[in-house]
Amino acid sequence: MLKPQLVEFMRRVDKNSVAIIPAAREAVRSHDTNYRYRQNSDFFYLTGFEEPDAIAVITPSQEKKFTLFVRPRDLEQEIWNGYRAGVEGAVADYSADEAFPINDFDEKLSEMLDGPSVLYYAFGHSTPEMDQKIIRQLTSMRESNRKPLEPPATIVDPTSILHEMRVLKNAEEVEIMQRAADIAAEAHVEAMKSVHPGMMEYEVEAMLEAYFRKHGASGSSYTSIVGAGGNATVLHYISNQDQLRDGDLLLVDAGAEYKGYASDITRTFPINGKFSQAQRDIYDLVLKCQMSCIDMVRPGVRLEDLKTHSIEILTEGMVELGLLKGDPKKLIEEKKYMQFYMHNLGHYLGIDVHDAGRYYFNGESRPAEVGMVMTIEPGLYISPDTSRIPDGLNKEIPEKYLGIGVRIEDDVLVTEKGARVLTHKVPKDREEIEALMAK
Repeated sequence: MLKPQLVEFMRRVDKNSVAIIPAAREAVRSHDTNYRYRQNSDFFYLTGFEEPDAIAVITPSQEKKFTLFVRPRDLEQEIWNGYRAGVEGAVADYSADEAFPINDFDEKLSEMLDGPSVLYYAFGHSTPEMDQKIIRQLTSMRESNRKPLEPPATIVDPTSILHEMRVLKNAEEVEIMQRAADIAAEAHVEAMKSVHPGMMEYEVEAMLEAYFRKHGASGSSYTSIVGAGGNATVLHYISNQDQLRDGDLLLVDAGAEYKGYASDITRTFPINGKFSQAQRDIYDLVLKCQMSCIDMVRPGVRLEDLKTHSIEILTEGMVELGLLKGDPKKLIEEKKYMQFYMHNLGHYLGIDVHDAGRYYFNGESRPAEVGMVMTIEPGLYISPDTSRIPDGLNKEIPEKYLGIGVRIEDDVLVTEKGARVLTHKVPKDREEIEALMAK
């Protein structure tokens, strides 16, 4: 049975067309060793096939609509590198109408391009070799004008269709994403219960990722961020090499990948289990902002309006705390808030942690739709080093706030009734965190 996503893709493309979707290639890590393989997200979305050196060919108007070109079974290679589905498995396990060895693709390319009026292929998204192979074949067929060949006259990037499909999740995808969220949330809870002064950031990272794998995830959905103290003010800090010090906060941004889908959670908590007053000031402001933005999520709300709402709450709060000085409206107009809040409120979530799909149409912000999954993750980051503050920005920052970085992030599904928080299992209320850590 074909995947629903593949059936829907065939419904959306031109009927007299052919789509060619290559799998991801293996990536060399060093010399003769490779990185752990991860499939191209669009290819996985349509086929569920997770091996390299594969190509999907989709022809909606033909009797055999779905063809896979795959690596053939090879017992010697499988001894070294693991099981292959092969041509037989591509048909039996992945519902291909027919399958061929990957080395047959070049020979059959002319036949596949002869007749369809539209070719769906993403130039620049695969490899230069694959791009050139398609170009050479089309050029050859067009120049053979004395032969009865009819190559496609139109070429369309299939991601224009696929990425919009991927924005809205079906019930099966939501179920998988809920499990990915549960695994990650439970891991964050274990981290909160285990953290103490003297640990290393990488110990927390290892604890999280071991929990992911132990509970069914394939691993992390992105490189985990474990930033203690001033490291929490670096947005994409991934060194995770410093020691956890008594009195500092720890920012943990980590998610699990389960059956190809990502979760993405950030929590910030005190290493010694107790927030100081200054830490409370910043944390409570960020939490107030995050919860208010989640409450605002519903079908029809513009994504840009959510970000604007977060800016308004955080700017007003920063004026009250003395991080910014002046009229909040003017500060927002001049974008002074970006000294401490410099990223977007969130992003789409799915097969990719920063998932595919457009945020604007004709310059207008996209409204939220039922089936969207997005993160809501406001934050404030007060660098410990005031010498790095550019001229024109506030350098008179209350000393008690220096070196504090707070981000709170949840995964949110848009439903007809509003927001459903997939990552609800990990606490974010300050008192709940302190109570959990006290145990």
